[in-house]
Order: sequence, then C-alpha cells, then structure tokens
Amino acid sequence: MTDALLLPAPVILPFIGAALVLILRARIALTRAIGLITNGLLLVVSLLLFVQANGGNLVPLTVFGGWPHGISISFSATMPGLVLVVVTALIAFAAAIYALVDVGPRRRRAGYDALMLAMTGAVNGAFLTRDLFNLYVWFELALIAALGLLTLDRRPAQIDGAIRYASFSMLAATFILLGVGMIYGITGTLDVGAAATALASRPPSFASATATALLMTGFALKAGLFPFHLWLPASYHTGPITAVAVFAGLLTKMGFYALLLVFAGVFGVGAGGIGAAQMVPVFGWIAAATILICCAGALAHTDMRRILAYHIVAQVGYMNIGLAIATREGIAGAVFYMVHSIIVQANLFLGAGLIRRASGSWDLTRAGGMARTNPLFSLVLAVPVLSLAGIPPLSGFWAKFIVIRESFDAGMAWLGIIALIGGLMTIVSMSIFWSDACWKEPRGKPVRKVPLAGLIAMAILSGATIAIGLLPQSLWTLSLLSSRALAAVSGGGL
Repeated sequence: MTDALLLPAPVILPFIGAALVLILRARIALTRAIGLITNGLLLVVSLLLFVQANGGNLVPLTVFGGWPHGISISFSATMPGLVLVVVTALIAFAAAIYALVDVGPRRRRAGYDALMLAMTGAVNGAFLTRDLFNLYVWFELALIAALGLLTLDRRPAQIDGAIRYASFSMLAATFILLGVGMIYGITGTLDVGAAATALASRPPSFASATATALLMTGFALKAGLFPFHLWLPASYHTGPITAVAVFAGLLTKMGFYALLLVFAGVFGVGAGGIGAAQMVPVFGWIAAATILICCAGALAHTDMRRILAYHIVAQVGYMNIGLAIATREGIAGAVFYMVHSIIVQANLFLGAGLIRRASGSWDLTRAGGMARTNPLFSLVLAVPVLSLAGIPPLSGFWAKFIVIRESFDAGMAWLGIIALIGGLMTIVSMSIFWSDACWKEPRGKPVRKVPLAGLIAMAILSGATIAIGLLPQSLWTLSLLSSRALAAVSGGGL
C-alpha cells in the first residue's frame, strides 16, 4: 500500500465499510460479516501505519483537494495521533465482536453498522488531521453518527438523551468554529503548525485571548469537563450498550485530544507559548473540580451506566492535570492516561451490558451472583475495575502514579492531593460496583450465563490493560514522543 493511501486508510476504510453495509443492510448476516471484517482490517492497517511511520518509512503528510497547504484536507503521521488510531481500531474491533450478541437484526437494519463505522472513521480523522477546520468537521461527522446510534431504538428516553447531547454538542461546535475563524483571521492559515508559528511571533492580543477562550470552552464541552459535565451522564445511558461503550472510550477523549493539540500545539502550553501563564491555572482548577464532583456523583448512583458515565468525566479531569502541569512529562502523562482510559472505560461499559443481560437490571441493588454463575466473566471484569481504581500493577496505577508524581515535581502538590482524594473515591466506587454485581447474592430471578462473544470482547481489552500495566515503559516512551511532537508544533523545546 502506498503512502498516499496508507496514511488516510484508517479514515477511508471505515467509510467504505459504512457505505457497503448501508447498501446491504437488509442482508443481516452479510452486514454483520462486513462490519467485523472491516474492523479487523482497520486494526491491521492502523498497526501497519504505526509501525511504518515510527520506522521513518512513511511520508509524514498527505494532502488532498488541490488547495494550498494550510487550507487543504490533510492527514499527518505524527504522535499522539498514531497511537490513538491504533487504540481506536482496537476498541472498534472489540465492539464489533461484542455486537454479535448485543445488536440484533432490527438495529442492524436501522443502520447500526454503518453509523458505527462512520463514527470510527470520523474519530480517526480527528486524530490524524493537523488542520483546525478539518478537526471541527470530523467532530461534527462523529456527532451525526453518535446521534444516530443514540436514537437507534426510537424510544422516548433515547430521544430525550439525544436532544441533550445534540444541544450541548452544537453549542460546543459554535464556540469551536468561532475560535477557528478567529485563529484564521489572526494567522491567515488553518494549519496547526503554521498557526502556532504565526502566533508565537505576535504579542498577546484581545483577538488571540478571545480565540483561546472560545476554543477552550468548545473543547471542554466536547470532553465533558466541569462545569459542562452534566449533559454526559444524562445522555450516554440511553443508547445501545455497545455504542455507549465506544462513546465512553472515544468521544470525550477525542475532545481532550483536541485540547492537547490546540493548547499544547498551537498555543504552546508547556513551552512558554502565548498566554500559557494565564491558561495553566484555569486548567488546574477545572481538573480539580471535575475529579471531585464527578467521583462524588458516581458514589451517589446505583445505575451502572450513570456510575460509569460520571467516571468517564472524572478520568478526563485526571488527563487535564497534565495540561495544568504544563511540562514535557505532564503532557506525556496526559497522553498515557488517555490511552489507558480509552481501553478501560470501554471495557467497563461492555461489562455493565453483560451484567444487565445476566441479571435483567442496570441497577446494582438488583444485581449479584456473577462470581458464582459466571466466574470467568467476574475475573475478566475485575481487570478494568481494578485498573480504574488505580490498583497495581495495572495500567490505571501507572497512569495515576505519573500524574500525581508530575504534580508534586512541578510544585503543584495540591493537584496531586486532589488526584489522590479522587483515587480513593474511585476505589470505593469500584469496590461497590464489583462486589454488588459479582459477589453478593442475587435478588429476584436467577442469573444467566454471559455469551461467549461478549466475554471474548472484554478479554481482548482486559489483555491490553494488563499488557500496559506490565510494560508501562513502552507506552511511556510513546507518550514522551507525543509530548515532543506537540512541542515541535509550537516551536517549543519540551
């Protein structure tokens, strides 16, 4: 495969698959097979792209459209986008396996496979682009697909959740588009690197401060950070659980990735860039409030979907500490935490779906008995539960350890203490989650066996979590490379 095709392949391949399953959606067995094969190929292509790009055997930029550089549609083979594309493909492949038992013919005829593939392509587009307007476009394509998945069953609760999701997402899109427009007006380019260079040569101005505020607000809304976090627990729990698991893993992290790209790249946070001194304290207070409020919110609920939705946002708060620290290692810690969180949170939602399937309820007070009826499942579920809680030697321990260590090293011990308090609250929440679902005696009807496909999907993601935990240095090296790449965009020397 040539460079011109390999670099955009993680975007193009899912859209080709989406078109095929849309045409053939009446043939359920065929669309199921196409979806699974496409996601398998996507994982292979993403790994090939990662290996070739890191080996220096790939042209680092592919441009389409015939427009000048800075306006054209472009894809860039740089970190952290490359590693995030691989993780996205892993999540999509596990979800495709899980969907074999979770998504029935009615949902597939309604367009589940096409929407899921389109959303995967849009997420990859956001991770590979280095153009601010294209970043906005990929966000909106992902939003359209996500809304389709949220309303797949046409139930009133789903429509209500989709309205909340769409309202906040469109508000965020407005802020992002206005911010991008102002950056273009100031710099005359939409390219991330060119915009960073142009801003670095100018003193701070009212226009650049306004663009900063607009983009921070827009991407904070997309990531679900405080004070824009309430929409997420109110909307995510309404969709099909396979789709929600992918949302949990990818969509808020897509928003946080945009924060990293724009603020560590364009504005040079961590490299002494324009306005960095003013932005860093804001990131710190947002991170602290997000962690404490959302960890407390998780403790207040018994619905598994709402508990995990609050933890989605709380974990983005931990990532945001990396931006607040604003050092090379702090940014690397944010990347490390993002990769860990994508895998663990998608896996937890898959596990919640299997608990509900076995017990007949999303409510933990009505669940129980999984350890006796499904011991292997309980063991597999324990991996993401313990990892989210930060128990060694799993990936969550290293992610929290890095963030807390860098907080103290950077002279921001108060953020490290907040992270520790949030970690303790998460341990309590996840202990209750696992013990209520797996250890205590069930109430009501007998607990059923979980399907093999669902268990395999979870085992794949649990295996990845264990691998990161046992070999953290590999991901830490990639995270440091990512921080250097983001610093290089802004011309800094982290």
